Amino acid sequence: MRQATAPALAGKRIGLLTTSITHLGGGVAEAVLAQAGIVRGLGGMPVIVALDDRGDSAAPARTEGTETRLVARLGPRLLGFAPRLLSELRAARLDCLHLHGIWQYPSYAAARWAGETGRPCVISPHGMLDPWITARGRWKKALARAGYERGSWRAAALFHALTAREAADIARETGRSEVAVIPNAAPRFVAQLPAQRDPEVLYLGRIHPKKNLAALIAAWSRLAAQSRLPDGARLTIAGWGGPADLAQLNRDLAGAPPSVRFVGPSFGADKAARLARARFLVLPSLSEGLPMSVLEAWSAQTPVLMSTECNLPDGFVAGAALDCGMEITTLESTLVAALALSQAQWQAMSGAAGTLARGTFAAETVMQAWSDQYGRLLAAGGRRTG
Repeated sequence: MRQATAPALAGKRIGLLTTSITHLGGGVAEAVLAQAGIVRGLGGMPVIVALDDRGDSAAPARTEGTETRLVARLGPRLLGFAPRLLSELRAARLDCLHLHGIWQYPSYAAARWAGETGRPCVISPHGMLDPWITARGRWKKALARAGYERGSWRAAALFHALTAREAADIARETGRSEVAVIPNAAPRFVAQLPAQRDPEVLYLGRIHPKKNLAALIAAWSRLAAQSRLPDGARLTIAGWGGPADLAQLNRDLAGAPPSVRFVGPSFGADKAARLARARFLVLPSLSEGLPMSVLEAWSAQTPVLMSTECNLPDGFVAGAALDCGMEITTLESTLVAALALSQAQWQAMSGAAGTLARGTFAAETVMQAWSDQYGRLLAAGGRRTG
């Protein structure tokens, strides 16, 4: 009789460190929650260590069933300074630490922990070394590099990139070649969904300049003014953001037609229902790592209109997405073409989206990749593995 193989991370405590585990953490927080599920699926014990977003009552519900340590912030949110963070990492008794996101104090704490324990540390920048990001706030990032980021990059046993393009960004910025390319996993595929959907285009995510919503709203407004949209077509914007970004969105919406609606944040069952109703998800971003909203859309068999900056060329190749570009003119032409597709053409795109969610980005595929990487790291201790 063949002996059963123990799970790859049996009994191992894997720390998942990030600045926010609430909705304020955006896609990074969602990725951390998904990573906790992967660690658990591999037999390990995920330990989420995050800075405390005071007043967000949703945080405990999001991490229910997972050991979670929230650490108080001190000073400006932008710095992510938490003086007790290193002590919390020491007390967590971790076998491996996985840092999600960079440019803030957790990078320093992760490097200190790795140096003290000799145990492996993984860094997932989540697109934060993209040229569009590194060009913003240059002097702040220069200080961060000099103060702690370079030390953190040297201490890492492995970098994790979501795409081959991000792997190149990591190598360019850090000088490190030890990079594993593993995509985010799509949520569980939804098999039973309405085949006929109204001409609704949905934006779902953070309200931020890099999402390029001003161009999207302008393109839709021009099409509406020229009567180039089908009857009943509507653009729904669902998301959250900082006060300044929400104020800018309201200014952009001031001259928009009634067919454009901002509905505020959308999470959980409400988000799932919106994705299942929409004919298309739209994401004309100027910069992304690997957007979870696209994977969520594909799991709901919803085709996507996205820019190449979303770093998901698989969607174009498979026929699950159309390239909408980042300019008003390219958005206009793509919206017109997408909403003019026949039901048979749309169903072909919908089917391709579902195939990607079940295959390339399936949780089982991604879990196996992490099993290999975590296993190699733990076997090597704190040494570099490249």
